[in-house]
Amino acid sequence: MQVTRRGFLVISGALGAGFALSSLGLDLGPAKAYADEVKATKMKGAKPSTTICPYCGVGCGLVCSTDTKSGQIINIEGDPDHPINEGALCAKGAGLFYLGAVNPARLKKPLYRAPGSDKWEEKSWDWTLTEIAKRVKATRDKYFIAKNKTGQVVNRVEAIAHVGSAALDNEECWVLQAMMRALGLVWIEHQARI
Repeated sequence: MQVTRRGFLVISGALGAGFALSSLGLDLGPAKAYADEVKATKMKGAKPSTTICPYCGVGCGLVCSTDTKSGQIINIEGDPDHPINEGALCAKGAGLFYLGAVNPARLKKPLYRAPGSDKWEEKSWDWTLTEIAKRVKATRDKYFIAKNKTGQVVNRVEAIAHVGSAALDNEECWVLQAMMRALGLVWIEHQARI
């Protein structure tokens, strides 16, 4: 059967209207009761606390439920009493629980792939931070500009850039910006939605 674009729209509209009309007589009471029962069982012995989503500058409210025995987070959901999001969350906020410590696929150690290699190798945090510091220093020393073409003192580095993140609060941003400017960076940006 060949369907034209117009035919496709007619069929889609008819199906959508049919689904909408069929849901008017559907009793969702048992499904809601089951969901409430499952949630009550899961949350038994949990301590709820409110927090803010770390992923962007909007500041959506979250309710973070922690198991009182193990201290582990067992659920994260939008805070319906929060004035900004009123319980709604974007995809990143809704997936926050699975992006955290409960995710078995979450990396817990730094991985390094040497130039030209096709294999990743685990490294310690001490090695990783030392290596990053060495490379930043080497790049800064190599590309440091003390004076511009007219002889004015500029003391800057144009070969390194910095992009911030939404997981930082104002105080952390200030300290980070001060450090980047002390290094002489001029390409400094804060992009909260990355």
